[in-house]
Amino acid sequence: MSNAKTSTYEGFTAEERAAMKEHAQDQKKAARRASQRVSQADKAAEATRDVLAKIAEMQPSDRAMAEAVHDIITSTFPALAPKLWYGMPAYSLNGKMICYFQSAEKFKARYATLGFSDHASLDDGTMWPAAFALTQVTPETTTRITTLLHQATT
Repeated sequence: MSNAKTSTYEGFTAEERAAMKEHAQDQKKAARRASQRVSQADKAAEATRDVLAKIAEMQPSDRAMAEAVHDIITSTFPALAPKLWYGMPAYSLNGKMICYFQSAEKFKARYATLGFSDHASLDDGTMWPAAFALTQVTPETTTRITTLLHQATT
């Protein structure tokens, strides 16, 4: 008889496990879209609808920020394609995720986050921020987001 432990690994929080499940669902949905015979425009429109639906599910304060971030990105950087990433609104360039919005509620955090992936060109020396806390989107915040996105996409 084996004395092997039969307990499950509990290193991930419930929120992290839920995010991983959402990511798997997002990947399956994207794979189904890729195999369908519909235009790229229709696929992009469906991905945008998915992002807007996810934003609509958020708590009011997070929803307002997510809507503002979405508007900034889609109006200023039309080359960035909305998509879901681990159940969060995200934006990709040439199929590579550049940035995402994480609501405070998602991981029971104190603030929402605008994060950037390693595909974003934010490199500055040997250390640079890759995620930014958001408590509201002001004109100054809008300018900062726009500046970051210009840097991230060049």
